[in-house]
Amino acid sequence: MSTSNSPIVIAYSGGLDTSFCIPWLKNNLKKEVITVTIDTGGIDNKDAGLLENRALKLGAIEHHLIDAKDEFFDRVIKYLIAGNIRKGHLYPICVGAERGLQAEKLAAYARDNNLDTVAHGCTAAGNDQVRFDVALRTINPKLTILAPIRDNNWSREEQQLFLNDYSDVLASKNSDYSHNRGLWGITVGGNETLTSLSSIPEEVWPLSAHAHTTNLPPTNYVIRFKNGVPVSLDGTHYSPVKLIEKLEEIGSSYAIGRGIHLGDTIIGTKGRVAFEAPAASILIKTHRELEKLVLTAQQIKTKDLLASIYGDFIHEGKQLDLAARDIEAFFVSTQKRVSGDVKFTLRPGSVFIDGVDSCYSLMTASSGLYGEKTGEWSGEDAKGFSKILSLPGSLQSIAGKQ
Repeated sequence: MSTSNSPIVIAYSGGLDTSFCIPWLKNNLKKEVITVTIDTGGIDNKDAGLLENRALKLGAIEHHLIDAKDEFFDRVIKYLIAGNIRKGHLYPICVGAERGLQAEKLAAYARDNNLDTVAHGCTAAGNDQVRFDVALRTINPKLTILAPIRDNNWSREEQQLFLNDYSDVLASKNSDYSHNRGLWGITVGGNETLTSLSSIPEEVWPLSAHAHTTNLPPTNYVIRFKNGVPVSLDGTHYSPVKLIEKLEEIGSSYAIGRGIHLGDTIIGTKGRVAFEAPAASILIKTHRELEKLVLTAQQIKTKDLLASIYGDFIHEGKQLDLAARDIEAFFVSTQKRVSGDVKFTLRPGSVFIDGVDSCYSLMTASSGLYGEKTGEWSGEDAKGFSKILSLPGSLQSIAGKQ
């Protein structure tokens, strides 16, 4: 542990864990605390004001909000879309994908202000502790990293008791469920996610409670991609961040992107988390369909293999590894022709792809029609192709009867 008297800078979310850390660190280590919130989405002006007010009332000497939404898209989300990445074929890594960038911004703030100690509020049972520690140590191995909740195994009840004197400062919300929100979606944890047996209650879904029963009519949209990046919706141009926010607003009303992910945690146990990711679900599905039209079969196969590896890097907080840069370079190369329009229809709980168009279409490039007529090949060519393709199987049959 650092022996200097410089303040401790903590990654502050405003939740119970990081709120507990402020007075606990001050009282037990006798050091000042600076809070830094790295905004990777989901924080409006009102939220920003509440975060600052809460941090200062809990004892922080300074609070800083760092806007990293555009950088989060450029350095992380862009590649999650390019790779069509879903952990366990379901979860688009809603919040965990932010941690590497948040750790980097935290370390940069410490460096720029000559601070040698950083802290986070992660528990010993979750993934985020590993993500923060791995990223922080990769960026600056000399940093002292404090994790009071993990290192002392404090329960939520013990933290709430410690913070009794600050009850007017903390957010008044249902403590039975935890929410983490970012640009790429929201995760929800509760008693139900501690086992594999049931879903969370309908009213707990933060974006789309009861949306399945609203009887909204089907709605049609057209999204345009340019080099794999979403650029417009129904002809209106948006920045990537604004487009994601718009799709979240639209998709949540139809309960798009709900799920409960069951998978392997970084530390080797099984874990479960509920999530809502309307924009991620729409973008990954429409982007993948456009890729089917413009990429070759080998490009898609190769990219799917690398996407699985890249998803693990993001999930485990290893996105600063140089191998991740190599995979990103491959992704960028594949996206050179991923430009075009995708038509889709939203219904409660459903994204249906109606059609896709691109000047790079490999479908329209051929004069043949699938199942109808030949194009750049003849019937004799097809017959010979089928015969050659069957040759390995034929030889296996012959060999077995010799």
